[in-house]
Amino acid sequence: MNFVIAAPAVSSLAIHASDARFPVHRIYCIGQNYALHAKEMGSPVDREQPVFFCKPADAIVTGDADVAYPPATQDLHHEVEMIVALAAGGRDIAVERALDAVFGYGVGLDLTRRDLQALAKKAGRPWDTAKAFDHSAPVSALRRASEIGHPRHARLHLTVNDELRQDTDIAEMASGVAEIIHHLSGLFELKPGDLIFTGTPAGVAALQRGDRFRAELENIATLQGRIV
Repeated sequence: MNFVIAAPAVSSLAIHASDARFPVHRIYCIGQNYALHAKEMGSPVDREQPVFFCKPADAIVTGDADVAYPPATQDLHHEVEMIVALAAGGRDIAVERALDAVFGYGVGLDLTRRDLQALAKKAGRPWDTAKAFDHSAPVSALRRASEIGHPRHARLHLTVNDELRQDTDIAEMASGVAEIIHHLSGLFELKPGDLIFTGTPAGVAALQRGDRFRAELENIATLQGRIV
């Protein structure tokens, strides 16, 4: 095909113990999926109508690379999350079939310009500038579900400069992976290559230039990097 400009590169993630890579189609995120985080943000969990937002595929940062501190903010926050990667998609996927669509799992950070999000909330505006900026989605390599199964219990935690900031078990999610896929597929036609950020626990806080972070999903994935 003859494009009038150079076609964008395909964003992709490494796969544990493989030379192959996972191409990223879209990034979906669920908000307020842990009760204590919802409480610290001043909002209740709504399992019937979860809050979703998106990030662009090229917002990912891979290979434990440095993460640039974004412009237009004085309050960049970390939100550690389990990541779900889809190998299949569809519409209106039943909860009991939802895990069949999963390729694998990883860990990532939903970086947030909290000051811009607060302004958007106050004005009743979308969160795009707070959530969907460049380099806002550092993500680890993926582990295949065929290798590790579908985790129901796993410690999810984040340290910044060796200080523990966030710490939970994924069993504390208000909506589990299958329920999230079900809800999303009622709003969008999911596609192979989609990533889902499954929500963050309590303990979100600010990051500064020079901070080093380490995120871990127990026995599955590790992500580390530095804010520059």
